[in-house]
Amino acid sequence: MKGGGDDVGDSSGPLDWRFSQVFGERSAGEEVQEVDIISAIEFDKSGDHLATGDRGGRVVLFERTDSKNASGGRKDLEGTDYPVRHPEFRYKTEFQSHEPEFDYLKSLEIEEKINKIRWSQAANGALFLLSTNDKTIKFWKVQEKKIKKICDINTDSSTTLGNGSVPTSTNSKATDSCLTNGGSHDNYLSNDYSFPPGGIPSLQLPAVTTSHETSPVARCRRVYTHAHDYHINSISNNSDGETFISADDLRINLWNLEISNQSFNIVDVKPANMEDLTEVITSAEFHPTHCNTLAYSSSKGSIRLIDLRQSALCDSHSKLFEDTATPASRSFFTEIIASVSDIKFAKGGRYILSRDYMTLKLWDINMDSGPVSTFQVHEHLRPKLCDLYENDSIFDKFECCLSGDGLRVATGSYSNLFRVFGVSPGSTETTTLEASRNPMRRQVTTPARPSRPSLSSITRVVRRGAESPANGDGNGNNSFDHTTKLLHLAWHPTENSIACAAANSLYMYYA
Repeated sequence: MKGGGDDVGDSSGPLDWRFSQVFGERSAGEEVQEVDIISAIEFDKSGDHLATGDRGGRVVLFERTDSKNASGGRKDLEGTDYPVRHPEFRYKTEFQSHEPEFDYLKSLEIEEKINKIRWSQAANGALFLLSTNDKTIKFWKVQEKKIKKICDINTDSSTTLGNGSVPTSTNSKATDSCLTNGGSHDNYLSNDYSFPPGGIPSLQLPAVTTSHETSPVARCRRVYTHAHDYHINSISNNSDGETFISADDLRINLWNLEISNQSFNIVDVKPANMEDLTEVITSAEFHPTHCNTLAYSSSKGSIRLIDLRQSALCDSHSKLFEDTATPASRSFFTEIIASVSDIKFAKGGRYILSRDYMTLKLWDINMDSGPVSTFQVHEHLRPKLCDLYENDSIFDKFECCLSGDGLRVATGSYSNLFRVFGVSPGSTETTTLEASRNPMRRQVTTPARPSRPSLSSITRVVRRGAESPANGDGNGNNSFDHTTKLLHLAWHPTENSIACAAANSLYMYYA
């Protein structure tokens, strides 16, 4: 896929990934607070801003600095004898997006944890983004505001006494003779100001001046609430710039950004009798360019494409994507590991990337007979599914992402590892990296894979990563840590740069 569009392109070989930055790095033995664990990551459309959300309901914004410092024309850059600097981000601001709540009607606690963040279109130098917890969606505006200062105050701070006495007037000549009301000095700043004998000759009103310094200020523009009976798992902005969707386990609602008290239910999979419930919605995403098209995934491993022009309530889908390949042997865990935890459209909109517990799958929306590529991520964990079920790790929801050019995909795993796969026809690129300052330290030398016949089209099905050993992390390591998991990651929209979350730490890599 070239440019994330409809063409099939060839990658130039495996990328050399390098460490770029880390924010919130833990020291050895440091205990991580639950509220500090990152739960959402998202680049904006330009790639110049990055947002993270955590379990404490906070949203932290980072902005790119290296692009602003770049100078010189093309000839100047061609004459340099040093490599291009890797992308650098700096902390911009943070704000409390959600607070813990309590639903008194249902006697249910609502966590402040940020489930998803989605950037909206920037306007007039301001940034806009949506954030959601389990029940409430908020629309935020972040803008640089000039700092206002108060000048010409009547009190002179230079005459403030060290023992806490009240400072005297700037127009007053007397200092020691000043007494507070009551005729004695009290060391409390809360007391009334004292006046010298004869009073103060003149008083002037303090002046408010605007400095040239700026500071980012976040303001909540809209609050969208009381529309979901179940936990919100997805939000997605429409390409029309006016609407967005929110999805919970059984319903998908359509909102207008400017209207917070009304939404339209466009998908409802709730059966008349809840005992007949067989699948739930796990993720939903708008098409990147077609404002009438969206896709949603289910716990049965299927992806449905719907057209909003067909009807007000989209009970029927326009296309259904299912992996018809029958597993070698069905077991108690077959349906659990088939559940899709995340879907993403490629930049051009022709391909959909989905992640279930065991694999990454790439789908062509023009071909609903099956995935065009399947990448094995957790095949080495198949013998341990019983243990993973006992400790609930089998229900972990790993996210996935695509590169801006559509040539590679990435997803997380256990032991703070994440994997990058090449999707071009014939590509055997499979890279495993660790979220640390040395991302390649888990790499070991593995025998070259047997060459595959050249594929004439990406629509030929390939299965990647099946050569992983029966145990370990896919690189010959015989152990994995299910308590350290890399669930959230995002790929820069225009460059080979990945941001990923390991507990409370944000790691960034480039190639």
